[in-house]
Formats: sequence, structure tokens, C-alpha cells
Amino acid sequence: MTHRNLVLLAAGGSLALLAGAFIFQSMGYAPCKLCIWQRWPHGIAIGFGVLALALPTLPWTLGGALAAATTGAIGIYHTGVERGLWQGPDTCTSDDIGGLSAEELMQQILSAPLVRCDEVAWEFLTLSMASWNALFSFALAAIWVMAYRAARA
Repeated sequence: MTHRNLVLLAAGGSLALLAGAFIFQSMGYAPCKLCIWQRWPHGIAIGFGVLALALPTLPWTLGGALAAATTGAIGIYHTGVERGLWQGPDTCTSDDIGGLSAEELMQQILSAPLVRCDEVAWEFLTLSMASWNALFSFALAAIWVMAYRAARA
């Protein structure tokens, strides 16, 4: 494949994943904080794609690869939070309520986020949206690397 086609595939993949996230959101699956974090690198990868097509130099393809790998890494982190492997940000997970007074518990309830990061909202084949995003994003990072190699050839 040519450099141009690989860039179109990689940037288009990020566009498709980002569009998918917004489609799920329109269907009532509100994003949590970590979901939003995963969207930003896709937007950046799309921007690198535009730059790589307009100004075909190597740094743009490496930037796209880094952006795709970043959203993949956030997806892995989010999956670990969802599966209880580690704790997520305090602002989007539940805490232990043992030992809290009634007033402290009420304050925690009132300050809790609407959408928690430590709950799987949707899954397919036992993988959550965060897991699917990670898998597809790492595949896109590989395509970006292939675009880099094609540009060097």
C-alpha cells in the first residue's frame, strides 16, 4: 500500500472509532471521564492524518502512531478500572464507604459522577467499549508505522 492509502486508513480508522463513540452516546450510553480521555488522541490522530496528506513528511506519521497508541493505552487502563484490576481516578470510581458518617456518605453521593468509569456500560464478546477501542487503536498505530515505513521507501 502507498503512504497516502495507509494514512487514509489510519486516520479514517480514528475517525470511525470517534464517530462510533458519538453514535453510542446518541443511543444513551453517556461517556465517563476515561471515555472522554480516549477520544482526544483520536482527534489528534485525525489531525496528523490531514497534515500527513497535505505535507507528506515523516513526523506526521509518527505523531499519528503515538496518538493511536496513546488512546490504546488509555483503553487498557480503562479496561483495568472496569475489571477491578486497579483503581481509576477518584472522580469517576466508587470508594469504600466503610467508616463514613452519614454526612460524609451524603457528601460522597452528591459529589459522585453521573457516569462511573469502573462499570462496563456495554460489551460485545466479553470486551467492553474501552477494550475494543484499545484493540483497534493499537492496530491503527501499526498502520501508522507502516505509513512511516512507506514514506521512507
